[in-house]
Amino acid sequence: SAHARVLVLALIVIIGGGIVGVSTAWFLAKQGINVVLCEKGHIAGEQSGRNWGWVRQQLRDTREMPMIVESLKIWRTLANAIGEDVGFKQTGCLYAARDDDQLERYAAWLPTAEEYGVDTRIISGDELAQYARGAAVTWKGGLYTASDGCAEPHKAAPAIARAATRNGATILTACAVRGLETEAGRVSAVVTEHGAIKASIVLCAAGTWSTIFCRSLGISLPQINVRGTVVRTAPGENVLNGSMWEDTTGIRRRQDGGYTVANSAFLDHSISPSTFRHAFKFLPAFKQEFTSLHLSIGRDFINEWRTPKQWRLDAESPFEKMRVLNPDPNPRAITGIRKSLQTVFPQLADIEIVEAWAGIV
Repeated sequence: SAHARVLVLALIVIIGGGIVGVSTAWFLAKQGINVVLCEKGHIAGEQSGRNWGWVRQQLRDTREMPMIVESLKIWRTLANAIGEDVGFKQTGCLYAARDDDQLERYAAWLPTAEEYGVDTRIISGDELAQYARGAAVTWKGGLYTASDGCAEPHKAAPAIARAATRNGATILTACAVRGLETEAGRVSAVVTEHGAIKASIVLCAAGTWSTIFCRSLGISLPQINVRGTVVRTAPGENVLNGSMWEDTTGIRRRQDGGYTVANSAFLDHSISPSTFRHAFKFLPAFKQEFTSLHLSIGRDFINEWRTPKQWRLDAESPFEKMRVLNPDPNPRAITGIRKSLQTVFPQLADIEIVEAWAGIV
């Protein structure tokens, strides 16, 4: 059987090769800890390679603040620490407000910024116009954090993974973890499609797959999937410093001179058994996103319904049946993004959209 063969011995096994998994592998390997990372597809194949690329303290939930402040310290020296470019720049982050109510809501976050020593402030007029040049919209003001930045998702996680390997970590791609073996109530091995890895500690960093994996172990981890559509433009006129949020549109100037653009008015949730199982826990989030969340029911419901709760460890698991979650972008979202660009930045009205994709959050 597949798990009769012992692949390697490790102290810690990490399941998932996204930004959380590879960063953990790098930090552990630097300390000389024997770590193995297993990824069923390829590094940063899902949300870690599909996100907007913002590295933001601004408007975070208070409970996240200590972590994001520490995270930004790491980002600022990361390229030097790993010896590779990750596309990080401290470019600032701007949330522009069209009316007084919105500006007041943004300003309500200023005490949190002060508490954690973050340089967030309200800007307006000519100063705001410096950061968003040639905009056709008149804003009341904006919340601006100069110390925020951005990075390139397609570069960052793969570069960190390579650094982890150089420091002694073992990274196995196209290697799905099927489950765990236990002895005396403790983890003793991780069973992969290629064999077992003896280990006493396991970190599940499997992103949207975490619920299915944990459920097979009798652990409930509530998750609801939302699909977001993102586009990448060709290089265009420099109208923006860093990252900006305006009405329903998030836009970031990329390292290549193009823009990564998304529109939050088109978030898609495909109703599945998980929706009903976790509905009560996610009610506040659904209420918050009510106007922008588009509900549908279809293939995803059937697919999840057919996914077994448990499976044999010597046979194919759900993680081998779909190596990379690659949802289709929403065409209406792409149209919305195009309209937003025409409305806010007329200079980008005819800019070419060279790629569109969707990610599961």
